[in-house]
Amino acid sequence: MQCDKCQTMIEPGEERSHQGRVMCEDCYLEDVSRVKVCDPWAVYCATSTERHGGPVSLTPIQREILEVLQKAGRLEPPDLLQELGGKLTMPQLEQEFAALRHLEKVRGEKLGDKVVISLW
Repeated sequence: MQCDKCQTMIEPGEERSHQGRVMCEDCYLEDVSRVKVCDPWAVYCATSTERHGGPVSLTPIQREILEVLQKAGRLEPPDLLQELGGKLTMPQLEQEFAALRHLEKVRGEKLGDKVVISLW
């Protein structure tokens, strides 16, 4: 059997069904666990730890995203993915963006008809 989303082969019994599509576990989890970028409670929790002296641990890819944005300034998401050298997919970038947004390290902004990511 083949995943309707990414076209990889799925072992019998390992398929997941969601909204009429048969998917591998990775694609299924990607579809059902969308990240909320604008989540006031997540922002409060993330930033209060840092404000009260607790260290905030960033993953290596999160540090790399910040470094790329420090050098380049504002980037559209596809351009940021390219600068990261294909290390992430768009859904993975969205998850990393949400975590960094909750920490008030990056933000999204609208420039004309484009959405760009920049440092906070």
